[in-house]
Amino acid sequence: MGARERGSEVSEYQGPYSLVVIGGGPAGYTAAIRAAQLGMKAALVEAEEELGGICLNWGCIPTKSLLRQAELFRLFQRADEFGISAGEVTFDWKKVVARSRRAAAQLGSGVDYLMKKNGIALFRGRGRLTPVKDVEVHAGGDEVAVLQAPNILIATGAHPQSLPGVQIDGESILSSRHALALAKRPGSMVVVGAGAIGVELAYFFNAFGSEVTVLEAEEQVLPREDGEIAHLLAENLERQGVRVRTGVEVVKVSVRKSGAVSIAVAARASEKGEEISADKLLMAVGVKGNTAGLGLEAVGVRLDKGGIAVDSRMQTTARGIYAAGDVIGAPQLAHAATAEAILAVESMAGREPEQLDRGGIPSCIYCQPQVASVGLTEARAREAGHDVSVGRFPFTASGKAVAAGETEGMVKLVFDRAYGDLLGGAVIGSEATELIAEIALARRLEATYEDLAHTVHAHPTLSEAVKEAAADAFGEAVNA
Repeated sequence: MGARERGSEVSEYQGPYSLVVIGGGPAGYTAAIRAAQLGMKAALVEAEEELGGICLNWGCIPTKSLLRQAELFRLFQRADEFGISAGEVTFDWKKVVARSRRAAAQLGSGVDYLMKKNGIALFRGRGRLTPVKDVEVHAGGDEVAVLQAPNILIATGAHPQSLPGVQIDGESILSSRHALALAKRPGSMVVVGAGAIGVELAYFFNAFGSEVTVLEAEEQVLPREDGEIAHLLAENLERQGVRVRTGVEVVKVSVRKSGAVSIAVAARASEKGEEISADKLLMAVGVKGNTAGLGLEAVGVRLDKGGIAVDSRMQTTARGIYAAGDVIGAPQLAHAATAEAILAVESMAGREPEQLDRGGIPSCIYCQPQVASVGLTEARAREAGHDVSVGRFPFTASGKAVAAGETEGMVKLVFDRAYGDLLGGAVIGSEATELIAEIALARRLEATYEDLAHTVHAHPTLSEAVKEAAADAFGEAVNA
């Protein structure tokens, strides 16, 4: 079936367009919608059956569904703590997985609706740039649609990486995509990589009874996060039953005839090693931009560290060709992708949008306890030469947290001591990924500790911990 046959009602028209977007994930569909809002005629090219990209279909949305179910399962197991008798709590694995797929499907249909609502031409197939900067859409067979536009946005996302010599087979050695749709819960699993994906899925499988070991080459889990926060998370995961090993390297991986995996591990600080066996091995060592087969060299688009190099307006080294989302590299987060896409389109439209403050992009990890951060960590603030003042407020002192039975964690804020400017913050605990928004906004508005500490927060709420942490940084905390 050709590109035109499988497109939307308006995809018979092949140009010229104002913008052609290659990739229908968070960056791609956001760019197309923003372009339509600005009066630009946009076309979107997507190779997969579902719009929304990895985030919606095999990342952000289904994982958050699964993690919510794991959280509820753990909460039901604590029913007696709340004076509730629920009897034996069990689960149906197939229904657990099926619910996550329904969540993705529901939101995917919403993206389809938005394409139609905004009059965006949809072409199903693989997009490739030609030397004259047209976009060819290959949908299988001999039929090729050729789209023309003065502006092109590449938003092709990224794919999971593995360790050298370790082949992801989808059976014994998994990517996160495979892990989200396993037909049977594994009895044991080793997770290589303790970044966001690694710790989230380690928490999920452990909550439903799998024996989980996490291996991380760096000296802490969540290597990009504040060391104190990461240490608290590692301790909590261990208490839940997850075995956490940091500062270790995977030396060898072999798959037995039974399908079980054997992993030889060595501590980086010594020659002492061990061998770990598990039913499944999950590779969570990062992702790499999808740049192959796009015709980038022919049009002069340069790569940088495996991703597409862009300037502050998201334009590549080829005039009129832009890129956004995971394909350009870190931070490879859906909310960063949407911000990058909007910046790119507004630049194409001749506006002068504010440059993206990458330090203001929140990082969120949805295991329990959750972890979220924005801005500088304490260590990075000191490395940057700041005389810092750090405020902390534990959830054990929060009235709302105590009442809800969610006392794990704290809020940690980092300020410049001389002027009281907020440099960054991190939260570990219940609803951390919601609480980080206030801290991100305060940082963007250049708030001082006084602005946060003197803003009246409702009581009892978890958000009071932000106010108290700000006050604590300068010796004014009342409740801690």
